Amino acid sequence: MSVTVFKNARIIDGSSDEALDPVDVVVEGQYIREISQGENLSDAQVIDVSGRYLMPGLIDSHVHIVSVVANLGVNATLPDSLVMARSMKIQREMLMRGFTTVRDVGGADLGQVRAYEEGLVDGPRPVICCKALSQTGGHCDFRGPFSSAPDVMAGRLGSLGYVCDGVSEVRRFARDQLKNGARFIKVMANGGVASPTDPIHALGFSIEELKAIVEEAENAGTYVSAHLYTDAAIRRAVECGIHSLEHCNLIQPETARLAAERGAIAVPTLIAYKKIVEIGEKVGMGATAIGKVDEVHRAGMASLDIMRNAGLEMAFGSDLLGEMQTFQSEEFSLLSAVLSNREIIRSATSVGARLCHMEGKIGTIAPGAYADLIVVDKNPLTDISVLEKQGQYLSLIMQEGKIKKNAL
Repeated sequence: MSVTVFKNARIIDGSSDEALDPVDVVVEGQYIREISQGENLSDAQVIDVSGRYLMPGLIDSHVHIVSVVANLGVNATLPDSLVMARSMKIQREMLMRGFTTVRDVGGADLGQVRAYEEGLVDGPRPVICCKALSQTGGHCDFRGPFSSAPDVMAGRLGSLGYVCDGVSEVRRFARDQLKNGARFIKVMANGGVASPTDPIHALGFSIEELKAIVEEAENAGTYVSAHLYTDAAIRRAVECGIHSLEHCNLIQPETARLAAERGAIAVPTLIAYKKIVEIGEKVGMGATAIGKVDEVHRAGMASLDIMRNAGLEMAFGSDLLGEMQTFQSEEFSLLSAVLSNREIIRSATSVGARLCHMEGKIGTIAPGAYADLIVVDKNPLTDISVLEKQGQYLSLIMQEGKIKKNAL
């Protein structure tokens, strides 16, 4: 089994405001074997990272790897083969930005997980929910106001979710996603920007439906993630037992404190709204979506401050669609307007690992963890932008012990 030693590694993992003192990190096969001082192994590949910094591979906790065009209604009509081919390119580019794990919150299927596991796709490790659940007229219903015909695109790879209504039906659809390989369940519990018939303030699903979905997830030993914007929708979701709160742009202090008390985790996705405002029309998003984005875009920065003050944990997320996915890493600089660099790094490492139910395996540099490692040329604790620029300052990327990029 191959052994690699990262010598003189100053670790940055969000646990400290300073890079840790130099150590040697020993990788054997897929895993980190040990962290030691002055390790000398005659049969090991030695990589001296003096003057640079060693970090765990990054985790993006809110992506859609099957969104290959920004207009999600159009995306669902594309042939599965084309969606998969384009998705492979998107995933490769994510990996080259240092993201070794992504949590897909609507769209990706078990075949894409198997493709990663078999080494057919060079990209981040996907942690999936399969298809998101939406009520009729909700955030995954792209039929528009003039059609009541069945959603014939729902089963396509490019579709982000299924439409389901009523307690018995949402239970069945939740169970179906779990059967199909979902590691958690995603629901659209609020109106959305990209969809045609649900205003931002609209609440998705009844309380009984949400509680039924939460029960199914808990029965399977996992949790529910929910698309949410308004304070009313977030509070309702938390009270129903939903654990992962996506977006949260319009959250208020009292609700943020309640969510923190319940142990929930929020996933702000500010870069998505910035890019919709800047280039949404250019990449094919409709006038309806662009018209709805202003309310949540303006509130995004304030929500970070509210959640931080309430003690509500936040994971890094981007939620970019189609052609906009190239801007994934710019979320780091947006977060830095409110959060410290250490907090941001934690959001993209250990907090993300918790949402993936992979604590101790990803988002950390420790014995027994996957050898998902990035070597950064400059210190992100003093300049978070070195994690941007399409991986320009990442001189080495390792995933499960395999070197994916080496510019040293």
